[in-house]
Amino acid sequence: RIDARDFFFERSIDPRAANRYKAWFPDRKKGRLSVMARSCEVCGKHRSVGNNVSHANNRTKRTWQANLQIVRAKVKGGVRRLLVCTRCLRSGKIEKAA
Repeated sequence: RIDARDFFFERSIDPRAANRYKAWFPDRKKGRLSVMARSCEVCGKHRSVGNNVSHANNRTKRTWQANLQIVRAKVKGGVRRLLVCTRCLRSGKIEKAA
């Protein structure tokens, strides 16, 4: 696992927020950390928004996160870490690296 604190060359993101994200990739152009959006890199699946509905029919907003996993995959002849949803993993849309 990549430790987010290794990439904090500039204070672009609060280091305490590092545990909220699973995919951290260094931004080579800026020389600092950039945060990857929590969406599948293959199909684009991301969070969905809806309501919690109580017994009294009170509604409050909530989100459902996609089941995303970090996978070492073969991409263009090389190996890369990708954030991929489990549906893409099961259906064989990516080839895992050994």
